[in-house]
Amino acid sequence: MLKLYAIRPIRPIKPCLVASTFRHYSVKVDTSNKADVIKDSQTDTTSKPGAEHGHTLGQYITKKLMVRQRLPTEKRDDSFLTPPAMPHHGYRQDLMEKIHYEHREPTLIRDKLAFGLMRSLRVCFDFFSGYKHPKTKEGLEKLTPATYQMTPEKWLTRFIILESIAGVPGSVASFLRHLQSLRLLKRDKAFIQTLQDEAYNERMHLLTFLEIGKPGPFMKVLLYASQGVFCNLFFFTYMLAPNACHRFVGYLEEEAVYTYTTCLEDIERGLLPDIEHFKVPKIAKDYWHLSEDAKMRDLISYIRADEAKHREVNHTFANLKLDGTDRNPFALQVDSVPESAQPNNRLSTHKAVGWERDELVL
Repeated sequence: MLKLYAIRPIRPIKPCLVASTFRHYSVKVDTSNKADVIKDSQTDTTSKPGAEHGHTLGQYITKKLMVRQRLPTEKRDDSFLTPPAMPHHGYRQDLMEKIHYEHREPTLIRDKLAFGLMRSLRVCFDFFSGYKHPKTKEGLEKLTPATYQMTPEKWLTRFIILESIAGVPGSVASFLRHLQSLRLLKRDKAFIQTLQDEAYNERMHLLTFLEIGKPGPFMKVLLYASQGVFCNLFFFTYMLAPNACHRFVGYLEEEAVYTYTTCLEDIERGLLPDIEHFKVPKIAKDYWHLSEDAKMRDLISYIRADEAKHREVNHTFANLKLDGTDRNPFALQVDSVPESAQPNNRLSTHKAVGWERDELVL
């Protein structure tokens, strides 16, 4: 016998229930007492002009990848700190202030391919780090604290992603050149040491920012995957075309200089007052020989200078014969050549686009 059942009408979902379902946690900075406080709150999507209620896929991914600031009460891994294995050479303050973004125009096909790949990665980098910043002079002039969309957390996220990738090329290249020297029973002509120093320096950048910000699980998964893909691609490409790889790293360092320059300019405009209250980690003070009262602006200036030096080194290496013919011009200065006419480990003879091969005594 067929039985009939009454179907109850579907009750409408209350807006308050939906809001509580999609509630999430965000990091906010209490600047009234200069202390970092993590608050359980709903994101105010109307705080920025043009913001809409709800989240797009990009906003959701950016939120999950966001690095939060470490609380002053959090335990830090600062026990048994050993002196730097590769001490920093140091820079003059006036020369650091002159560092700015400079671009080397690609001429060869391999250079154009390297630059095109770098620009493609820049788009992904901006997406995952939540980077939103005016690119024109007119846009920068109209920028105010009310329309500024970058936060200290977004900058920390950008720095950590950048440094976790930038530390790979020097390590991989030095490893391959080390094996080549052992295999061919020949000198490497000092390239290995400079590349290892570059990798060590980039890792010090990363360790410094990890003392300030703490990545979440989503960020760690992203870095695991990125390193696995990038490291293997760079490994095999360097065996086939080392000059193209160094050109790619040169363009990567150009983007790093641009990133840190933009951050410093925003600090000077008063758009990032909270960053000035960050405490410079002890590991950074020991490595860069910073004073006890050093500010974040001082730290970022040193890191930008490091990236500018890597930019110069890799653009120069890309111009050399890396088959054992040429030496590393940054490792040794020739007595018969004026100091101003040859590269060194500091900024006194800095060339942002690199040294051409015919300018060097090799």
